[in-house]
Amino acid sequence: MTGVKKQLVWVLLGLLILPAAVAQKLDSGRIAEIQALIEETRGEAQVPGLSAAIGFARRLQWEQGFGVADLEDGSPATAETLFRTASIAKPMTGTALLTLVEEGKIDLDSEIQRYVPTFPKKRWPVTVRQLLGHIAGVRHYKGDEFASTRRYEDTLAPLAIFQDDPLLFEPGTDYSYSTYGFNLLGAAVENLAGEPYFAVLRKRVLEPAGMWNTQVDDVLAVIPGRTRFYRLGEDNVIYNAGLTDLSNKIPGGGLLSTSGDLVRFALATLDGSLLKPATVAEMWTPQVLKNGELGRHGLGWGVAEIDGEKRARHTGGQQGTTTNLTLVIEDGVAVAVMTNREGFGGLGQVEEILEIVRRP
Repeated sequence: MTGVKKQLVWVLLGLLILPAAVAQKLDSGRIAEIQALIEETRGEAQVPGLSAAIGFARRLQWEQGFGVADLEDGSPATAETLFRTASIAKPMTGTALLTLVEEGKIDLDSEIQRYVPTFPKKRWPVTVRQLLGHIAGVRHYKGDEFASTRRYEDTLAPLAIFQDDPLLFEPGTDYSYSTYGFNLLGAAVENLAGEPYFAVLRKRVLEPAGMWNTQVDDVLAVIPGRTRFYRLGEDNVIYNAGLTDLSNKIPGGGLLSTSGDLVRFALATLDGSLLKPATVAEMWTPQVLKNGELGRHGLGWGVAEIDGEKRARHTGGQQGTTTNLTLVIEDGVAVAVMTNREGFGGLGQVEEILEIVRRP
């Protein structure tokens, strides 16, 4: 049996068995320890506001806000505060697409032009599977595209930003992270389902997972509970984050959510509420490059191994936000942390939180 097949079997068994090693109560002592850790890290890094959530035993166990959502009026960050997900939108888009794969409407190994006919043919074929794993050679941002303030009214229009550019490499031969690749996947979801992207996401992912707070981060809309967004300047002073309109990348990073909703997403993925176990196992198995090396992503999710334990996870960084969603597959423990400060390097605390939760 190859290494990849062993990983696939291992993940599938984990999904079927769902060990209850962490089914103990999240007692007040552990919560106090986690709160102290978060406050210490938040203070040292000058993070104005933060939200964290923990889930295991198939349900959300704890969520809490820390600090402030708006430095100008002093409003607190709470468990209901909406933060930018940044790239954690990508596994949500991947999950919506995989529901269409299960229905036979999308073939992972077909060229993307089959589902997005307006996307120009390239030197080499580009498949849906390769796009999901960031091994398709589609480029990421260049120039000031990351800070775009141009408004796009639909999912197809932003494809014009990159669709005429050549691939970075032959698909399957290298890895290059690409938000624009998920623009393409979002357009495929929209075309195949016959509805706007977010309507499909809401119906196929958000509602089944109980993610009632997650929505599009529309810069023009009045959205109660949305945090303000900040950055730390070179002079060690907090400033407002740069202006941006995320309509150029909604499928790959244009959503708002809460930490509790992110944990609900991870748990719903694990317990079969969104996808079949075999699909989830494949989603959490690293793709393999043509030279035999393992990639960093499966199908929409990042995949990592720490101390011999498999993690399904995704992080995000954007104007005014840094986020992390991590799931320990073996025992089904999920942790999400969201902040309203870009460039926050302290999300390693997620592993520290996991250690506290899972400690005997």
